[in-house]
Amino acid sequence: MKITDRKKEIFKTSGGKYIAPQAMENKFKESRFIEQIMVIGENEKFPAAFIVPCFAFIKEWSSKNGLNLENVTNEEIAANESVYKQIKDEVNNFNQGFGNWEQIKKIVLLPKEFTIEGDELTPTLKFKRKKILAKYQKEYQSIYS
Repeated sequence: MKITDRKKEIFKTSGGKYIAPQAMENKFKESRFIEQIMVIGENEKFPAAFIVPCFAFIKEWSSKNGLNLENVTNEEIAANESVYKQIKDEVNNFNQGFGNWEQIKKIVLLPKEFTIEGDELTPTLKFKRKKILAKYQKEYQSIYS
């Protein structure tokens, strides 16, 4: 048997600081705007995150805030500047609870949930981090290039 992924969910930034992404992800998911979040940044200067917005809640929120996103696609919601700003504000609020080196500096909103069928989640709903990173390489590059 060969273990191909990390046993403990911990990674190190290029500055030598350790990050425990699961603990952070659980905290950020308290936001009603965030359906799924994967903290990234192994061997990079700072942590960032792939975020799948909570599309149902955002549609509800948008109608109360004059944005009118009820009849648009998830792609359009993920690309919406106001939605990005709102989620970035949420992230910044939660960042206060973490050390400076742990704080999420950049985010990318993804239009699709991570699923077992999409081979992004294990049967126990844990992230297949390597697969997700491979799938969203372009978004990763946009953060760290």
